[in-house]
Amino acid sequence: MIKKISKRDVVIIFLFYLFFSLLYRLVLWYNTFGFKEDGFFGWADPQGYWYMSGMQYVFYFFASILIWYLGVYLLKNRKPLLQIYTVTLLIPIMVYAVREIRYLLLDYLGKWHLEDVGAVWDWYIPSLFMAIQFGCFFAYRYFKENQRKLKVEGELKTAALKSELSALKAQLNPHFLYNIFNTISASVPPENEKTRNMIAELSDLFRYQLKASQVEKVPLSEELEFVNKYLALEKERFQERLKVDINVEENLKSEMVPPMLLQPLIENSIKHGLASLIEGGKISITIFKKNDKLHFEIADTGVGIIDKNAVFEKGIGLTNTKLRLEKMYQSTLSLSDNMPRGLKISFAI
Repeated sequence: MIKKISKRDVVIIFLFYLFFSLLYRLVLWYNTFGFKEDGFFGWADPQGYWYMSGMQYVFYFFASILIWYLGVYLLKNRKPLLQIYTVTLLIPIMVYAVREIRYLLLDYLGKWHLEDVGAVWDWYIPSLFMAIQFGCFFAYRYFKENQRKLKVEGELKTAALKSELSALKAQLNPHFLYNIFNTISASVPPENEKTRNMIAELSDLFRYQLKASQVEKVPLSEELEFVNKYLALEKERFQERLKVDINVEENLKSEMVPPMLLQPLIENSIKHGLASLIEGGKISITIFKKNDKLHFEIADTGVGIIDKNAVFEKGIGLTNTKLRLEKMYQSTLSLSDNMPRGLKISFAI
């Protein structure tokens, strides 16, 4: 991206032309034997410097700024090659225009300037300087852009490596726990069959979580099976305080949905809606199809939420599910009051 030319850039360009204008003045003064008439420091005469080279290089300094504006800044959204072609075309045009204007001004003032064959130097030297100036500009810009790309490329490689390692860890942890649970289950005495069953269900939850890290979608039947196992474990904790009602048509269970989509929302309802109530409550899960979209509703009879916008700033489960829906389906979570009390979470995919 091309930025506006800075004061620092202008100063650097000005010093560039000032240095070479002094050098050019010295060469002309020496070649015209000015040292014989003016002495060793005659080249430093301000009036001689101005008319011999100073005026010329001031003109070319402003011409170079104009070339940058026309050939680079105005074409900042175009390809760099077009900018290079435009600048290459503008340089001889500007050199010719400045040379002619300067010659007319010097003739009007009765001052000397290069003539005949010598006048070619007023073509060659400014053209060379501008070619060097803009050549350095484009080379430096290419270098900076290449450095930026290498930096971004390095950051992307690092991010990809971290993401790959995180994915491997995400797969390793559930797999490790899944095997440990099976080992623990095998060591439980036969008379503790209930404990053995709970460990087996928990092991199944981690096995499903492992699968969820490897696939993008699963049949709705598998997602509901996972939800039922999770709710069975929650019922062991809440006993009769937790009631569950799942309403879904059989023909919808083959629909493909993202894994681990419902469980965070159900966990949110239990944790923030029902857990604090002595009498507990009920969770209703309703799934239906309308206008070629699957609609989901998770309702609870808990304490409800007053500030429904603030909940996304705190709850990880709700926030992550909201982001997944936005990225995958351009959909979002809708929170509303349940009747007679509680919260209803709904979305469509």
